[in-house]
Amino acid sequence: MSTRAQNEKKFGQWDELPGGGRRYRLDVPGKLGWLARYFKEVDAGETTVRFWQEIYDDTGKLVETHEKFPVDKGHQKV
Repeated sequence: MSTRAQNEKKFGQWDELPGGGRRYRLDVPGKLGWLARYFKEVDAGETTVRFWQEIYDDTGKLVETHEKFPVDKGHQKV
């Protein structure tokens, strides 16, 4: 389990959620203009509740999602 300080350092961006949780975000640009955006939702105790990835094409359109936690659902085309 990561601490709040570790999550803040790793992700760099977050939103406060009701109940004291947070949604962290990390953007990773690809070489061809695409973007992978990683999200991590945690509860007030900083325990991971959900983790997923979104893929955006070079025009900024969401093209794929991949929920990884709590259950890995694989890549889903949008």
